[in-house]
Amino acid sequence: MDTGSPSSHRWRFFRLGGFDQVRLDTAEDLLHLRELDQKLWAALSCPVDGLEFDPRTLAMLDTNDDGRVRVPEILDAVDWVCTMLRDLRPVMAGSSSLPLAAIDDSIPEGRRLLASARQIQNFLGQEGAEAITIEHVAGTEALLHESPFNGDGVITPISARDQATQILIEEIMTCVGSVQDRGGAPGISAEQVEAFYQAAALYVEWLRQAQENAQTILPFGENTTAAREIVNSLRVKLGDYFIRCDLAAFDPKAEDALNPALLAYEAISPHELRLDTDLEHFPLARIEAGRPLPLETGVNPAWAQALATFKTLVVIPLFGDVDTLEQSQWERIKSTLEAHEAWLAAKAGAEVESLDSRRLQDLLDGDSRKELEKIIAEDLSLAEQVESFEGVTRLVHFTRDLVVLLNNFVAFRDFYARDRKAIFQAGTLYLDGRACELCVRVANPDTHATLAVLSQTYLTYCRCTRRGSTEQMHIAAAFTGGDSDNLMVGRNGIFYDRTGEDWDATIIKIIEHPISVRQAFLSPYKRFGRMIGEQIAKFAAAKDSAVDAAAGSKLSGIGTGADPAKPPTPFDVGKFAGIFAAIGLALGAIGTAMASVMSGFLNMAIWQMPLVIGGIILMISGPSMIIAYLKLRQRNLAPILDAGGWAVNTKARINIPFGATLTTLAELPVGAKRSTVDPFAEKKTPWKKWAVVLALFMALGMAWDKGYIQRIFVNAFPLFSSQQSNATLEAPAQTQLPANQTTAPDK
Repeated sequence: MDTGSPSSHRWRFFRLGGFDQVRLDTAEDLLHLRELDQKLWAALSCPVDGLEFDPRTLAMLDTNDDGRVRVPEILDAVDWVCTMLRDLRPVMAGSSSLPLAAIDDSIPEGRRLLASARQIQNFLGQEGAEAITIEHVAGTEALLHESPFNGDGVITPISARDQATQILIEEIMTCVGSVQDRGGAPGISAEQVEAFYQAAALYVEWLRQAQENAQTILPFGENTTAAREIVNSLRVKLGDYFIRCDLAAFDPKAEDALNPALLAYEAISPHELRLDTDLEHFPLARIEAGRPLPLETGVNPAWAQALATFKTLVVIPLFGDVDTLEQSQWERIKSTLEAHEAWLAAKAGAEVESLDSRRLQDLLDGDSRKELEKIIAEDLSLAEQVESFEGVTRLVHFTRDLVVLLNNFVAFRDFYARDRKAIFQAGTLYLDGRACELCVRVANPDTHATLAVLSQTYLTYCRCTRRGSTEQMHIAAAFTGGDSDNLMVGRNGIFYDRTGEDWDATIIKIIEHPISVRQAFLSPYKRFGRMIGEQIAKFAAAKDSAVDAAAGSKLSGIGTGADPAKPPTPFDVGKFAGIFAAIGLALGAIGTAMASVMSGFLNMAIWQMPLVIGGIILMISGPSMIIAYLKLRQRNLAPILDAGGWAVNTKARINIPFGATLTTLAELPVGAKRSTVDPFAEKKTPWKKWAVVLALFMALGMAWDKGYIQRIFVNAFPLFSSQQSNATLEAPAQTQLPANQTTAPDK
């Protein structure tokens, strides 16, 4: 994409999220979108899964089927829509209904799309309708499935005009297989028809060869197949018998060894005999030199039935009703079946063997093939219109969804708008008295958190399940308001997806970052309080353990008895006094430090005291507030989306004012009445008031003793302080008398 060439179109931008975003409000903006510098796009790609967007539209945009929608695919879709439509107002309005008059029929593809749209209306029984809607194209596959002709050259049984043709189509599918048509129904194409009739011709010709050479190929007539099967089942045993007899004739000493030994009979005699396991491997009859095979008496019981069938089907037709079979006769039987075996090996057209030969001959002699070809040609005549069904579906979907996608891809307008949600916002999470609007679907929380931690946003990963269902999903919810005191792994909430369905949500993972400046202001005091509480708990636990240990020691001492030789430990008065002296010294040091701080504070002017208090608070909370403020200004949407498969092209900030809109806190409705009387409130004890009063009096006493109150009073009332000073100076002159005068003289 060339981003360096200047654009003749005057673009308009707005600033949201800390970056400039392009406005796509007019048809001219779409027509010149390819000229927009790609560096100004908000995103470069997005996944086709996990978005609150029609997955069918995303699949149409993903032309290379890689699971992602990229900039070139977006531009190709925009260019195609702008070419196919002469009026882009339905596209800009995001209408789910496309007027047929908006399709540009001055170009060949536009004419095909218009004809296909009307064909869809014909299928639906809405001939003459002025527009085609999402609902119309949503059932395109069903229409194609129910329609006898859909232009793909595949005909189904419902395409037949009569029952005979329908039966033939079903027979062809059974013999040579079937293919699916556009509607998903099984059927046949020209390839299946060709394969069926070619196989039928070969099979009929193969059968004709057997009929013309019946004496050679079918020596046993209709029983030739059964005779062959029984011969093949006995071929190994018969060969074994005659080989053993020949070996006995070669060496008479081997005769006993070639027959079953007595030990073999003794091994099987203790239990009930079974023909298929105990006798099956014995020879067909007793082995003797040059002995023919008996067919009825003296044969192995395991093979008696098979030999009887062999005699009926093979021996009698060739040699008459004889009781034995010579080895030469056995060789003749094998040679007799050689022609039949060769004929079977040359079988052709076995695919249609399930059909009767007369049925196949009738199909070859009749016009059934021409009828099938005629139906296929009729189906193909609609190919151009039906192939454009997909184009009509794309056009209708793009009319409704394209601008919405652009406002979530080229710009993040929907995300920053108050009245809409972005396509990556999965729904709303209600938890801990808050509603979180920035919730995104994630495939793997651990993998997502690796990159999402860079967003500087407080994220909670929740596992969402539905009651009575195995359906499950994971979301990442951003908390941008309130505090994190009650957010912990295991807490439960309710998640409402974009369709309004509710899910049980459980926190399984947390990425901690500052949520608000208010939380940062209170966090040092909360940490200090938690530290004090933990230390008190540890101290109490240690004392409790010490008491338990001492009590156990005393009880064990009582059980064993005191050692009479060991005198009791005397009370050490000096040690006791030293402990109290140390405690007093410590309290004195603390008091002196507090007095010094208080004296310094009271020496200040009144207007300085609030500044000192504010400075102390600022020293404690200031660092955490500054860090939180800086991090809150750095909150970024991009890592959250990038971790889910997006390629965000800018830093989409979530500043403090905008973050306040993404997480709303619980508030009483406007005009609601609220009663502050709590019948279960804890009763207030007066000791707190008395403690405050005592501390106040102590502070005032110390201030009076040091003269701080007098000094403040003098500074506050200078006139009174000057009169008081004069009176103080005159008092010594009036009271000083000579040493020998006890009263002052009268004036």
